[in-house]
Amino acid sequence: MFKPDPFLISLICTVILATLLPCHGAAVPVFQDLAIAVIAVMFFLQGARLSRRAVLDGLVNWRLHLVILLCTFALFPLLGLGLHALFPHLLHPSVWLGILFLCCLPSTVQSSIAFTSIARGNVPAAVCSATTSNILGIFITPVLTGLVLGRHGASAGQGGVVAIMLQLLLPFVLGQLLQPWLGEWAHRNKRLLSMTDRGSILIVVYTAFSEAVIQGLWHKLPLSQIGLVLLVDAALLAAVLFVTTLGSRVLGFSPTDEAAIVFCGSKKTLASGVPMANVLFAPATVGLVVLPLMIYHQIQLFVCAVLARRYAAAQNQRQASQDTAQVGA
Repeated sequence: MFKPDPFLISLICTVILATLLPCHGAAVPVFQDLAIAVIAVMFFLQGARLSRRAVLDGLVNWRLHLVILLCTFALFPLLGLGLHALFPHLLHPSVWLGILFLCCLPSTVQSSIAFTSIARGNVPAAVCSATTSNILGIFITPVLTGLVLGRHGASAGQGGVVAIMLQLLLPFVLGQLLQPWLGEWAHRNKRLLSMTDRGSILIVVYTAFSEAVIQGLWHKLPLSQIGLVLLVDAALLAAVLFVTTLGSRVLGFSPTDEAAIVFCGSKKTLASGVPMANVLFAPATVGLVVLPLMIYHQIQLFVCAVLARRYAAAQNQRQASQDTAQVGA
């Protein structure tokens, strides 16, 4: 039975706290500076724990990686733009920005690999693709966001690329440089670092939603809008899952490669998305912008958990059939 992600519960509690007790006055710059600091630490630790060997091991399957990157940074933005063109007045303008921003984000790392593993897919390739997507996303996402939002007269904040490089890329690179000395320690303390990552995101979410609440978030966004965000997010995920599944089979990928393409190509990262939104967008809009991403995060976990089990069952059936054929021969 599927259980709600504990992190999602923490996010919901954080939003409730920001709604009831938003930070204001002199506390605002303190929380903003704290958010920048914890994000820098989070990306530094991500760089420190990233295994270079895992990236090198998966680089040989370039066709698979190319398909996943095209799904992440081309298919998603095209679908987002298409939905916006068809239903421009369906959502609040800032929420539409959030949908389009979501479409420009890189894939997740942990859940992409985990679901590929559960599905008995190509795990080394998933490790490489998810990791590459996140590294490239530091460069691609701010540029792609600017291009996508620019088509609708919106902007992603001032100096987005430079800010991303200073606040996210620089700490990540420093972590990678120190990886030979810190890598083993980071792997021994995965649980502690995971709590640090999630705590960092919660601080950013609290800061962003506090500003949004003060600016009248819940007056601008009735519950019906949240229901519509659910529908749009679900439609995006369904479309990408359909294209990745069908496309993998048309292109002749093996079932194990198909699992990696489906689970890496359909994910969007909350861990990197919230910090990027905090850098790219004005404080008054960040809360609304990250809302579609928070909802999409839970939908993708639920749907992909069910899909991964189906892939595993199909793989077990194929293996049993092969074993029977070998015995018969």
